[in-house]
Amino acid sequence: MRTIFTTGQVARICKVAPRTVSKWFDSGRLRGYRIPGSQDRRIPREHLIRFLKEHGMPLGELEDEAMGKLLLVGIDGGVKSSLLSALPADEFKTEVAGSGFEAGIQAESLHPDCVVIDFGMGRNEALMIAQNLRKNADYADTVLIALLSDEDNAAGFDRSFFNETFRKPFDSALLAERIRTLVNRKKQLA
Repeated sequence: MRTIFTTGQVARICKVAPRTVSKWFDSGRLRGYRIPGSQDRRIPREHLIRFLKEHGMPLGELEDEAMGKLLLVGIDGGVKSSLLSALPADEFKTEVAGSGFEAGIQAESLHPDCVVIDFGMGRNEALMIAQNLRKNADYADTVLIALLSDEDNAAGFDRSFFNETFRKPFDSALLAERIRTLVNRKKQLA
């Protein structure tokens, strides 16, 4: 995954002439930096994505990087639909899994930025999914969120696998906003 682009690379992504990219840069519309002792310009990925979104331009090959990837595991229909309505489809690619086995398959193909696990599927299975994700280096920085019911009390429960926990009932809009914040923070650090 490329993190810094030249004006020529940006021109290919935007399907414009390199001189056009230079004008965007020189006018301050496209942020970046110059190589010391040179006129060469460099544009960081996050500035390019922001520029493309602000100007309604297609993200092209950056689309996969710009969209958050969300995996919902064991989520019931009502919570799923309210959560999906709060998270725009142009911001998040979402997959659903009903079991630990499905979650493993979906995680391999999606490489999610965030996994929301509903403990309603069973405490042991939910914890096993979280443990398996944390053991795998590919998912070390994946955001894990647990949805807990009243039966899932703190006694004997290791919350260190999870970035956040929400106790049912909860506000889906609040959960959606928290997912958005944590995924954006993760993408900025990547």
